[in-house]
Amino acid sequence: MSSKAIPVLIAVVLLGSAATWYWWPRLAPTPTPPPLVTAPLAPEAEPAVAHPLPTITDSGPALPALNSSDPVFLGAIEQLPSGDALRALLQPETLIRHIVATVDNLPRARLAVDLRPVHATPGPFLAVGDEQQATLDDHNAARYATAVAALRALDMHAVSKLYQHFYPLFQRAYEDLGYPHAYFNDRLVAAIDDLLATPQPGGPLALVRPKVFWEYADPELEARSAGQKLLLRMGNENAAIVRAKLRELRALVVTAPSPAPAGKGN
Repeated sequence: MSSKAIPVLIAVVLLGSAATWYWWPRLAPTPTPPPLVTAPLAPEAEPAVAHPLPTITDSGPALPALNSSDPVFLGAIEQLPSGDALRALLQPETLIRHIVATVDNLPRARLAVDLRPVHATPGPFLAVGDEQQATLDDHNAARYATAVAALRALDMHAVSKLYQHFYPLFQRAYEDLGYPHAYFNDRLVAAIDDLLATPQPGGPLALVRPKVFWEYADPELEARSAGQKLLLRMGNENAAIVRAKLRELRALVVTAPSPAPAGKGN
């Protein structure tokens, strides 16, 4: 298993912190846990792997059980250079499971609000205009400054060592989410590629509010994934920083890097 994928996880987590989770995508319910199995199971096949991680010997201490991993994982994050800023953004409970669920949901239409791994972005969402004709207020970008600064300050080599040690717990959490024959790193790459495919607006984003939630007035934008909508909402400058980090870090995730989507404006 590689030590090189956690930087991408951190970028995705910080992207999640840059969103108010009750935003446009209709919030998905908490996924139903897999049913308990009372009869013996036949040995399961190994998951098919599209983006394997290089095998690296991990000489660190024994891992805790997934359900009791929060104190150890949070403590390891705090030991990273600039890790305190990242730690302040994170929810302290069930963190690895919530990171995995969020990564899985980002390319989908909806996010699960009760599975977010981070605190909600401070301050109200700002729009200019009325419910029939409005645009995204440029002042929203300032709400994400703390998260973007934390992303930029991280030492990716140190974070990679953290991932090398904890990756088995991420994989276990993904299997428990309902994917016993899937490889978590493949889903991570898919989430990154979807985010990198986010268009870069050439002007103010038009909004409407037909009911309770704001929506993009452009049906093509409104039909995009939850992750892309969140990246659009951050503003072009913040999104460019996140996009650059994702492109840089994606190359560290796969054994034989394949070209990442260029995306408009990259």
